[in-house]
Amino acid sequence: MTDMQIIAKNEKDTANFAGKIASNAKNGDIYCLHGNLGAGKTSFSRAFIQSLTSDTTEVPSPTFTLVQTYDTQDFSIWHFDLYRLEGPEEVYELGWEEALSDNVLLIEWPEKAETLIPNTAHHIYITIDDDETRTIRIEKKQNA
Repeated sequence: MTDMQIIAKNEKDTANFAGKIASNAKNGDIYCLHGNLGAGKTSFSRAFIQSLTSDTTEVPSPTFTLVQTYDTQDFSIWHFDLYRLEGPEEVYELGWEEALSDNVLLIEWPEKAETLIPNTAHHIYITIDDDETRTIRIEKKQNA
């Protein structure tokens, strides 16, 4: 996945972009979602997951469960919300090591895991422009 950016004028634009990213997902891909509260990280994740499962798949925010998993034909998707973690080591209690083995990960609030995020991860930055509009930028760090 190469670096790219879009201006999403509404939630449908966000969903379409998430679906485009999801269509290129493969085992081992990690997507870290950055943005303030209310930026649309969970909306992006929901559209990503539904595009690979079914548009009727219920995708709740994992704010309280911290992680949800979803099966596709080719891999499982692990959707993490790390907002409530007290320290990065707590991620191991959520099945972190299992998740890293041939699954696709969507991670909201990845900064809570600090250096445990592999340097091969794709980073998606969602910026609030106004009530409806978001700037969504994706980049892959090349620190390997």
